[in-house]
Amino acid sequence: MKLLDVATGTGQVARAAARILGDPRSVVGVDPSTGMLREARRVHAGPLVQGRAEAIPLRGEAFDMLSMGFALRHVSTLETAFAEYRRVLKPGGRLLMLEISRPQSAAIRWLIRVYFQHALPLIIRLGTRSPDARLLMAYYWDTIDECVPPAMILAALQQTGFVDVRHRLVGGCLSEYVARKPLPGEAAPSTPPPAAT
Repeated sequence: MKLLDVATGTGQVARAAARILGDPRSVVGVDPSTGMLREARRVHAGPLVQGRAEAIPLRGEAFDMLSMGFALRHVSTLETAFAEYRRVLKPGGRLLMLEISRPQSAAIRWLIRVYFQHALPLIIRLGTRSPDARLLMAYYWDTIDECVPPAMILAALQQTGFVDVRHRLVGGCLSEYVARKPLPGEAAPSTPPPAAT
């Protein structure tokens, strides 16, 4: 099995996938940032490639699975990225994306905002002595508060030809999206994807 981890960042998802598959060479990480790829190299011994989700510099139909962990909100155009995901997956290949979703509850949004803007910057600053911790967490909260709604992500996945599109919401703000590239001759369903559970 070969897995592509898009926006691999510091390599945490790639490292976990390599442990499951038993061979780091079977997991390829791709990220636009050379700095992130340097960090990923510390924890992942498999191949690392510089590239963006919207233009993956790898051949088509090469991967059995594609993962993306908490980076979808940084993609400029969902349909372009998802078309690339479909291109690099083998027929029947699976997609797994983990992402933060904007909580529906105003109370939960307030709690998360307070945590990201006040508690977490203090913890990070004490641990790293970085004066930029507050700015980084403010940016992170902004990306959560303005993230794409799950319904739009599900629709874009289906629009780009994925099947078995599903969404699961955990804890009011953690989303898991799964989908599959259809097999040859398999038509995508015309019904909309199921609502989040």
